[in-house]
Amino acid sequence: MVLPRLTIKRQEWKAEMIGILFLGLAIFFLLALLSYSPLDPSLNHSGGGEPTIANLGGRSGALVADLLLQGLGLGALILPFYLVGVFIGLVSGRKFPSLTSLVGAGFLMLCTAVWSALLVPVWVVQGIEVLSGGVAGQLISKVLLDFFNPIGTYLLMAIFFALALIVTTHISPLRVAVLIAGSLLAAGRGLWLGGRQLLLFFLALMRRGAGKESADNHGDSPEDARKRLKKVKIGQPHNEKKVLPPMRQETLPFLRDKGRITLPGLNLLDDPPPRRKKGTDPDSLRLKSQQLENKLRDYGVIGEVVAVHPGPVVTMYEFQPAAGVKLSRISSLADDLALAMSAMSVRIVAPIPGKAVVGIEIPNLEREDVNFKELLLSSAFQQGKSALPLALGKEIDGVPMVADLAKMPHLLIAGSTGSGKSVGINCLICSILFKLTPEEVKFIMVDPKRLELSVYDHIPHLLLPVVTNPKRAAAALGWAVEEMERRYSLMSLSGTRNISSYNRFVEKQSGQRERPVSPVGAQVKNLSPVESDEVLEDVVHEKLPYIVIIIDELADLMMVASKEVEESITRLAQMARAAGIHLILATQRPSVDVITGLIKANFPARISFRVSSKIDSRTILDASGAEQLLGNGDMLLLSPGSSNFTRLHGAFISDDEIKALSDYLKGQGAPEYQEGMLKKHEAALAAKAKGKNGARTASDLEEMVDEDGYDELYDQAVDFVTRLKGASASMIQRKFRIGYNRAARIIETMEREGVVGAAEGSKPRKVLVAPID
Repeated sequence: MVLPRLTIKRQEWKAEMIGILFLGLAIFFLLALLSYSPLDPSLNHSGGGEPTIANLGGRSGALVADLLLQGLGLGALILPFYLVGVFIGLVSGRKFPSLTSLVGAGFLMLCTAVWSALLVPVWVVQGIEVLSGGVAGQLISKVLLDFFNPIGTYLLMAIFFALALIVTTHISPLRVAVLIAGSLLAAGRGLWLGGRQLLLFFLALMRRGAGKESADNHGDSPEDARKRLKKVKIGQPHNEKKVLPPMRQETLPFLRDKGRITLPGLNLLDDPPPRRKKGTDPDSLRLKSQQLENKLRDYGVIGEVVAVHPGPVVTMYEFQPAAGVKLSRISSLADDLALAMSAMSVRIVAPIPGKAVVGIEIPNLEREDVNFKELLLSSAFQQGKSALPLALGKEIDGVPMVADLAKMPHLLIAGSTGSGKSVGINCLICSILFKLTPEEVKFIMVDPKRLELSVYDHIPHLLLPVVTNPKRAAAALGWAVEEMERRYSLMSLSGTRNISSYNRFVEKQSGQRERPVSPVGAQVKNLSPVESDEVLEDVVHEKLPYIVIIIDELADLMMVASKEVEESITRLAQMARAAGIHLILATQRPSVDVITGLIKANFPARISFRVSSKIDSRTILDASGAEQLLGNGDMLLLSPGSSNFTRLHGAFISDDEIKALSDYLKGQGAPEYQEGMLKKHEAALAAKAKGKNGARTASDLEEMVDEDGYDELYDQAVDFVTRLKGASASMIQRKFRIGYNRAARIIETMEREGVVGAAEGSKPRKVLVAPID
């Protein structure tokens, strides 16, 4: 153990000696002043005989105390404290106080004496009146009051006191005041929060003991407590009446020689299992609601459960909080309630839209599977007027939810692996296949993973075989954009505004022309607007089927051809609703580079299955909550035009049921694929991809230049330069996104044919012909 150095230097022991001397004086003065008695012998009083001295400092202490108090009054109490400060400064290594500090100390004592004379002129000690400010304080205060009124005197003395305090102690009064005020505020806030928590704790104890106290004081029995619980409204699970679907037979024009196509029957699906009632009886739900109230009360949230809505997967408890309880306080207790109620997760809806209650969704002990056949047998599906019905699942209380894709008009789906996303997509496809014939709806299915949608290959509803190549998928989306424009041209000619009114127009015009047409119809391409109108006037109007484009994994497409895919999806999402073309996009990676801002802005209808984090939930829904779902088809639906979510439980359809439906449809007839429609778009995408690399190879040029050396872009380039009235290779290169060598060959051809003049250095060539109208 190393002992500290005990010896000190010469300068140090001198300072300590002087400091100890000042400390002794400070103690002496303090004892003398505190034990002052006006009856002790002093310059103002002489006791007869041998007087008794009460002062702790003896005769000298009595004399000193009398001089100080008679002269400065209570201001003399500053002296011992100042001497203690001098002692601390000398011991800590600082120098002896300066003359300024000594003068400041004297001025501080004088100010204190004046304040004492102003506030309490005299005080009585042992029956004798003593001036509280001494002679000095009394005289100065009298002078100040003669020249200033009391308010001016107080203000002046406050300024002098603050200045004296700064000079003496080098302490800022303003900072001291701020420090004191902050401490008082912090102490007050702590007392307020502590008192509030204590009040809530006592309220919880009073509520908890209310039943027992009522039974002890008023003779209430346990039967009365059960009567109180019976006031809670228990909703009954929804029992949907089964509606047998009508038998329909539809004849397709391109399959008339092969027979009729009949809509598949629901006998292809498995019957729903018998419903289990365990955990949904009213008594157990009331006990669970009481347990929920107690748990919330433990966390300081007072209220009561007013209604319970049991469902197949979760049960919602409507909790009405007491007055003064903030909703944010309840919303933050989701994880705590999940732990307290031994649940996988708890979702809190604060508040339920249109109600003055908070919804608390707790998973059931035993989950009831939602059967797909049961949804198709519901009246919502059988008797609904949806153009493109989507059997989404059941709501919390068991009511079947059937949406119309034509009104959405597009759907964005996200969910992590194992959340039920693929099964949900199969349910959406099958709900359309059970309702609509190939003449009424066509599908383009894109499945980059080659696993989920391959079972639907070769059903008569397909326009193309299931697309697995991302480049081919981009071409299919490009064709869909062109088909949308063609349909709008047809509607413009017929004076209709959407596909339903156009099909009604065709029905009225049926029988006037007999020329057969394909299910998709002729395409108008490579024509000027005038030529397009002339051709369209000769086209036989036909009923247009809806086209549903399903992309099972959007992330794979965005990785390969993000620009082309995003452009096509954005145009379709913005404009294709009236043309009867609808998109269903799904991804298991809802990141911002997959679901871009343009895509999300044009998809107001979104479904999120369980995701892995709050960030993914905000990406797809613009709000958290999807990370608390249970998986296996549990989803949140964001409807168009609404900011409120609807919790649904998706149906389950097995692989055997999907295969049985697919085999039945394939047995009805073969599809007529329109694969030729992709050739132009695939070539355009390939040319565009090559154009990004600048100059082209000889083999690339051979694809775009015929045997006579004619470039396919020559006519467009001539039209461009004649309208611009100037020509150069760089202008052609930028306009058509081609390599410089190809642009230079086009300019040379124009020069040979007399379209443009010779080169003039860096200036653009002159155009020698007029624009072609």
